[in-house]
Amino acid sequence: MNYSVHFVDEYVGQRLRMKRVLAGLTQEMLADQIGVTFQQVQKYERGGNRISASRLYDVSLVLKEPVSFFFEELPGQSESKLGSVRADVNGSNNQAMAAFELKRETLELVRAFYSISDVKLRKHVKELLKALAHGKAIV
Repeated sequence: MNYSVHFVDEYVGQRLRMKRVLAGLTQEMLADQIGVTFQQVQKYERGGNRISASRLYDVSLVLKEPVSFFFEELPGQSESKLGSVRADVNGSNNQAMAAFELKRETLELVRAFYSISDVKLRKHVKELLKALAHGKAIV
């Protein structure tokens, strides 16, 4: 059997992974809260298994996002564009999909950054990171 992952299932899975990591949950923690195995969560995140409407609803409650979050910015919302959307999603120039193919390290960094409650301190951290990225001396 030649089974290929549907681009929408893959997209929803990437959004799920991004939000789960930002929320500080492991696959196992999320699985426990929605009543599936962590292997099932892995399959959801890869797009290998489709997430049913009721399960997506459960996930949205745990991650505190509306169900629509998982479809936001999905390239080409109309059926007439289906062929070009599939090509665009699988292409290397798709910026929307590239944004969700973040490494775990990046997601953890973003999560840690936003967990800093002091706005001034968060601003200083941001400026420090910018300076380090541009090789500037830190004063």
